[in-house]
Amino acid sequence: MFLHVEDAKYLRDYVIWIRFNDGTEGEIDLSYELEGPVFEPLNNIEFFKKFKIHCNTLSWENGADFAPEFLKELLSQPVTPSNPKHK
Repeated sequence: MFLHVEDAKYLRDYVIWIRFNDGTEGEIDLSYELEGPVFEPLNNIEFFKKFKIHCNTLSWENGADFAPEFLKELLSQPVTPSNPKHK
C-alpha cells in the first residue's frame, strides 16, 4: 500500500496530530527537523501553522515537505518539550 497522509491538525508549538491511510495516527514533533534552507522559514511558528496536505504529505507554501514514511517514523519517538532554539 502506498503510504499517505489523510488528515493533520496543528496542536501546539511544533507538534502536529497526523493520520495516515493505514489507520496509524498520533502526535509528531517537528521542532528538531527544521534545519536547512528549505525548512528555515518553518521556524516561524505562524508560518509553520500554515501547512496543507498536498501530494499525500504535509507541505508548506515555500515548497518544504516531509516524506510520509519519515513522518510515520516520528510517531515512534516521544513528543518532548519543544527544541530550546524555539523558545
